[in-house]
Amino acid sequence: MKIRTHYVALLVLVCALTSCSKTASETLDIVETENLPEVERELLNTINGHRVSLGKNSLEFDAVAYGFANSHTDYMIAKGTINHDDFSERASQISMRTDAEFVAENVAKDYTTASDAFQGWLNSTKHKRTMEDNFTHTAVSVKKGADGTLYFTQIFYR
Repeated sequence: MKIRTHYVALLVLVCALTSCSKTASETLDIVETENLPEVERELLNTINGHRVSLGKNSLEFDAVAYGFANSHTDYMIAKGTINHDDFSERASQISMRTDAEFVAENVAKDYTTASDAFQGWLNSTKHKRTMEDNFTHTAVSVKKGADGTLYFTQIFYR
């Protein structure tokens, strides 16, 4: 148990050091917006198809990660920009609730389709590495801002 506690503490530290932004610096009026389930399914199916084509496992949907992905997508819409604000806290909460050993996320905006978002991530070394890494579970949140812009959050864990 003591080793596991140290492992989780190390995981949180690594996530904090590697995230783009560690904490949100402002309080926003965050409104829960409606999901686009067709786009979410298409993106997850595309990513799983890509992984299988590489000989990797398909990622299993996880409801806990989905809740955190949705909250973060709403936060990005309220802020008007993509970010990884508070990622270490999300990762820690997901780890505690699912026994995950490692958590990562990809975010995007300004893509009009799931295919475009996938291609954008595929063309980015870091995002591609995350999509192709040794993860077992995932959740994809896609929502539309008031101006019609799509925001994407995908959380991965193992």
